[in-house]
Amino acid sequence: MKEEDKKEELKAEEEKEKVAEASEEESVVESLEKELEEEEKPLEEEKVETEEKAPEAEKPVREKKKKEEEEIVEERTYTVPLSKAWIMPANKRAPRAMRILKSFMIKHMKLKAPKPEKGEEEEEPGSLIISEEVNRRLWTRGIEKPPRNIRVRAAKDKDGNVTVYLAEGD
Repeated sequence: MKEEDKKEELKAEEEKEKVAEASEEESVVESLEKELEEEEKPLEEEKVETEEKAPEAEKPVREKKKKEEEEIVEERTYTVPLSKAWIMPANKRAPRAMRILKSFMIKHMKLKAPKPEKGEEEEEPGSLIISEEVNRRLWTRGIEKPPRNIRVRAAKDKDGNVTVYLAEGD
């Protein structure tokens, strides 16, 4: 019986040691997890701060488009006649077509600032922004053969800036 009692006591001691080791391992794991969580919290706070402070250039394109759509005050579709560009010599037609487009947009979207009355401050006129796709369309066939006319969509925002895009479907 003594041998059996000793074996049981040894087994009990081994089990106690295993339980103690397991609890030590668990406490070590828990402490490491807590440390990681504490380290991650400041990183998350920094990310939130940097996202709030991030300039518009770093924001996703989707957000920019939403802002542009929200700020649009006026939007119109025009067919701009460019046939007068063909009066010029062949190697000057596309630049002339671009000038015609710009003058057309300035005239029809009222980009010129009205003359201030006495005692009033002069307001800056809005700027004209021509998208790359419109520019590409004007130059598709080179400098000598610009299109005779072009359909565009002009959007005016709160600041008075006009952006010219190709009309949808073109």
